[in-house]
Amino acid sequence: MTERALLERELWRILEAVHAAVYFVPEAKAAYGALGLRGYWMGYFASRSAALGTPSPRLVTALFYGFAPRMVERALPDAWTFADPARVLDTRLDLARSALTRHTGDGIADVADLLTSVLATLDVAGRPLAAAHLDLPAPDDPLSRVWHAATVLREYRGDGHVAELVAAQVDGVECHRLHGGSLVSQQREFRGWTEEEWADAAERLRARGLVDAAGERTARGDELRAEIERGTDRSATAALRTLGDAELQVLRTTLGPVAESLAAAGAVPYPNAMGVARPAS
Repeated sequence: MTERALLERELWRILEAVHAAVYFVPEAKAAYGALGLRGYWMGYFASRSAALGTPSPRLVTALFYGFAPRMVERALPDAWTFADPARVLDTRLDLARSALTRHTGDGIADVADLLTSVLATLDVAGRPLAAAHLDLPAPDDPLSRVWHAATVLREYRGDGHVAELVAAQVDGVECHRLHGGSLVSQQREFRGWTEEEWADAAERLRARGLVDAAGERTARGDELRAEIERGTDRSATAALRTLGDAELQVLRTTLGPVAESLAAAGAVPYPNAMGVARPAS
């Protein structure tokens, strides 16, 4: 990888951490509960999909990828009978601000301006979750603007990653088995798959020569996973094309310590159910 590509990949990990802090803030369950949402996962699915309006379980399952349909159906569409999407989004932004305030330092206003400039020219064709979040009104204060931009860009990369998985014919349960990692055994429960579905996914991957009889990736599986990541990187690089290397370094220098502080405090745990590696300190 080029030095620029390595910097971009590290920056994506940093932005992922900044965005993800909202999912782990201790106040989240109570805040969403106050809106009438029942339990952590209803809050998660409603808050992440509210930018789409009142989407159906089928749509959210398709866009989020990796979740068993029945898991999404336990949260949606019921969530929309309990809480208006606009109120859910306002609560989510409040939670994000609360999660990040204790971990940020100087330079946030400059970073907010840089990220806002990225969003101003961002082409979200073929990226539905990024487009939905980009359509939301931009917040006023710098910290909220940073989180909003990190969210748009995280979903931008995520949309591209889903496209790579679909092109590779790796479905929503197979992707977890192929990814592997220390939490692979827990991912089945995190994402709502049954033991039978989990085993069937491994068998399909084995038939393609991507995992062995023990469910571990083969050399062919390693290469496919690496190619999916390379494709995701290539697709995502367009988002940052308006920034020079020096500006990317500003983002890294300012937001890197935020991500590290979140990790050190356990505010974003590693390893995690997202499968995202901890940014370099």
